[in-house]
Amino acid sequence: MRDLSRRQVLTRGGVAVAGIGGLSAAGVAGYAWPHSAAVASEPARPSGSLGTQHFVGPSDLQPPTVTISHARGSIPPAADPPYILMTPKGYPTTGPGQPGLMIVDRRGGLVWFSPSDGTTRMDLNVQSYQGEPVLTWWEGKVIDGYGQGQGVIADSSYQTIGVVKGGSGLQADLHEFVITPQDTALVTAYRTVQADLSGVGGKASGWVLSGVALEVDIASGKVLFEWDSLDHVPVTDTQTPFAGGSKSVPFDYFHINSIAVAPDGDLVISSRNTCALYKVARPGGTVRWRLGGKRSSFQMADEARFYFQHHARPQGTSAVSIFDDGGSPAREPQSRAILLSLDTTTMAATLKQSYTHSAGLAAQNQGSMQVLPDGRVLVGWGNLPYFSEFLADGTLAMDGQFPVPDQSYRTFTANWTGQPTTRPALAARSNPAGGSTVYASWNGATEVDKWVVLAGTSPSELTQAGSQQRSGFETAITVNTAGPYFAVTARDTEGNLLAQSATVRRTSD
Repeated sequence: MRDLSRRQVLTRGGVAVAGIGGLSAAGVAGYAWPHSAAVASEPARPSGSLGTQHFVGPSDLQPPTVTISHARGSIPPAADPPYILMTPKGYPTTGPGQPGLMIVDRRGGLVWFSPSDGTTRMDLNVQSYQGEPVLTWWEGKVIDGYGQGQGVIADSSYQTIGVVKGGSGLQADLHEFVITPQDTALVTAYRTVQADLSGVGGKASGWVLSGVALEVDIASGKVLFEWDSLDHVPVTDTQTPFAGGSKSVPFDYFHINSIAVAPDGDLVISSRNTCALYKVARPGGTVRWRLGGKRSSFQMADEARFYFQHHARPQGTSAVSIFDDGGSPAREPQSRAILLSLDTTTMAATLKQSYTHSAGLAAQNQGSMQVLPDGRVLVGWGNLPYFSEFLADGTLAMDGQFPVPDQSYRTFTANWTGQPTTRPALAARSNPAGGSTVYASWNGATEVDKWVVLAGTSPSELTQAGSQQRSGFETAITVNTAGPYFAVTARDTEGNLLAQSATVRRTSD
């Protein structure tokens, strides 16, 4: 545990920034998020093939289009888990569609979308809290590569039931929000402090960003554990080019970007800028071993080395999964997701499996790797607008894409049951061919199997006019009546009533 009296702590922090767009091995002075998508690394797409989704009923929702293709003979679109979670956004604030929280099915069809209004939201995932599945994400503001905000927990009706703001005078950073089995939260944070930077080309009394791992009791907000990188990892372990070092632009030598719980209860912490993982004792904070970087505790096979990585997760007691960005600055020709085998007796690390894209995707930052129980692997390609699913042997089974320059910090697949408290949305239009067309949708509902249309000459006298199976986020239903008043009911696979929309009057456009 760190002694807060050892160093001066400031409430404001920053990070050295240079070359925000088009980073290169020779021209990068630091890391900053977000970057523009590296279009040169992307496979060609026909112009205009991707863009923004529009709906008749919920016209305020305009998410980006997500396209998904499946390899022949691979995992079918209805495979388990059925949903993919992401946080698409544009850079810096533009791009097709609204930024926000998004769940789609395995065909790319929208299931739930929550636009971001005035704040950045990212790292959408399904976790467990108090024995129930919940949605979690981070929201706040991004400051030159890290965040200041809070982790959010929402129940199956998409209502917020908890927030984690950070602790020890620090706001929760964007990079990690993990709920433990004990209903505590692991969050990253950044602290601006004074340090000796003479070993990396700076001043003896320079300024640096340290990486902080916090464990916070969700119910009370009490900090249960705190680990500060400067107590355990010297500035000279950094592998990012030196820049800044002043109070206004401190040097981001460590850049903490993930925390995970190891099987024995210790933590595995990823530092992007030292290109290393650290197994940290909990409690105590002692570094038990280092994987990668300048002072690795493991003998690293050449193919097992990684650089500027993200999203490290233990896989049992003798393996770890990592999204290996390989840059920037560029140290590898392309990014990859890797499984490493760790022999803690001989202290050797070897490559178990590598997952790469045939397009040679090279992410400059961000990225994720999710290992599923059957060995499949879902990879989010960081600041590039792609996500891919591989079979355990590395065969590409599914490819997904956002419109350029949208990107998602991480991408996950999960089971989820959404039961919104809102009513279904409805719009009714006259049909030039006769009768009416009703547009039914229910943002976030996962149990709708069929829509039943009600119509009548007055709002209080509606009878069934037709029905249709749900055919996507918004289902267009043609009925042989002019109404002019309409409503819809949502039914599950057993025919049970889930909800009824408000009654609307038909319009001509």
